[in-house]
Amino acid sequence: MKPLKECKVLVTPTSYGSQDPGLITELERQVGAVRYNTTGKPLKSAQLQELLGETDGMIAGLDELDAAALESAPNLKVIARYGVGYNNVDLDTAKRQGIVVTNTPGANAISVAELTIELILAMMRPIIPAVSGTKNGEWPRIKGYSLDGKTVGLLGLGAIGKETAKRLAGFGCQILAYDLCQNEEFAAAHGVNYVDLETLLRVSDIISLHLPGTPETAGIVDEVFLGQMKPGSWLVNTARGDLIKESALREALQNGHLRGAALDVYQLEPPGKENPLLAMDQVITTPHMGAHSDSATNLMGRIALDECLSVLAGNQPRYQVN
Repeated sequence: MKPLKECKVLVTPTSYGSQDPGLITELERQVGAVRYNTTGKPLKSAQLQELLGETDGMIAGLDELDAAALESAPNLKVIARYGVGYNNVDLDTAKRQGIVVTNTPGANAISVAELTIELILAMMRPIIPAVSGTKNGEWPRIKGYSLDGKTVGLLGLGAIGKETAKRLAGFGCQILAYDLCQNEEFAAAHGVNYVDLETLLRVSDIISLHLPGTPETAGIVDEVFLGQMKPGSWLVNTARGDLIKESALREALQNGHLRGAALDVYQLEPPGKENPLLAMDQVITTPHMGAHSDSATNLMGRIALDECLSVLAGNQPRYQVN
């Protein structure tokens, strides 16, 4: 086992330590060398293949850690994901290479839940066009909708779904949830009613997605799913971009079956200005910013740092996913 002071670590999330510089200081103090991602965006496999050759540990963002990248890293012992999702990591290859993969469950739950509420309110009370029109010297009369009395359906009631439900409770809306693992105690305490998926889609005025990105959930929001949603309803996605078949969503918005959508995540990130959803007035788009708050980045950074150093020191991490 190589001593910590001889280990080399690659850090790719550009927000790592941005709110708490002590995370950078501590990492650099404990290991031999630290290299940072200076591109301002997640790294592709080819870029990682040039960087991982002598790397012992990695604090990873949304980088393309496929088989080719991992096989180029003979010394790599740990990939500490700075976030919850790990669908960009080839877990089979990591296991074969003896690489431990960890994540930061719950660290960004409150931050993403807060953004979810913001997006719901911005959809229903069109703040963005109202601000734009007023600043342009106009006095727009824009129709809005109150959250009071509406039904919100949460598809997935994990850590983020629960935090979203807590915050919805004060708006006077009915909260429904569909999840394979039901927590009746939480539901009773926070006014959440579990229903089947068909009922959730049929009666909800707003559907908010809080599912993990897995092969089973990829493309779950397709033509059939959208067709079962209540006419004139809204869709919010702050979870994973691959949950939605974007061409189907575009059609549901164009034909008026859905009133609007708010997206923080996309099938391709960044989506590029040619993505037709970005040009639709009834769609709010944000740049995968759910976890970009001071509390979330600090906690994700702390957990990822601790997990990375723990594995490099020969100890068992708390949040191993493979």
